[in-house]
Amino acid sequence: MSKAIDVGKYFLSRVDDESGDSISNLKLQKLLYYAQGFHLAAYDEPLFPERIEAWAHGPVVPDVYHRLKQFGADPVQLPQDVDLDEIFGDREKELLDEVYSVYGQFSAAALRNMTHDEPPWKQTAQGCTISYDLMRDYFKTRIAV
Repeated sequence: MSKAIDVGKYFLSRVDDESGDSISNLKLQKLLYYAQGFHLAAYDEPLFPERIEAWAHGPVVPDVYHRLKQFGADPVQLPQDVDLDEIFGDREKELLDEVYSVYGQFSAAALRNMTHDEPPWKQTAQGCTISYDLMRDYFKTRIAV
C-alpha cells in the first residue's frame, strides 16, 4: 500500500509548470480525498493508510497537511525522492490520472466548495475521521460500473 505523501508526489509530478499550473496544500488535500474515495469505491480497499479528517476547509490528511504547512497557500514543492513507478501499479496510476484529469483542473477553493457539498464531509463532525464506509458508499454513487 502506498503512503499518502507518495500519492501527493504523484499528483505533483503531473503539474505542468510551463502552463502556470500549481498545487497548493489545500488543493492537494482535496485530490488525496478524491483519490482515496474513488479507490475505496472501485476496489473496496484504501489507497493509503493515513486517515482523512473533516476540517473547516474540507477533508484533510493531517500527516500530509503538517508536513506541507510551511508552504501556506503557495505551490507545494516536494523532491521526487522515490520512483513512483515502483510504488504504483498500472491500476493505481490509471485511477490517479483520472482523478487528476477530472479534479486537477479546479482551484483549491472550488474543490473545497465541492467537498463541502458531499456527504462524507457533511456527515462527519469537525476534527473527526471520515470513515472508509462513508467514503466508499458515497463514491460508489459517483462511478460508472
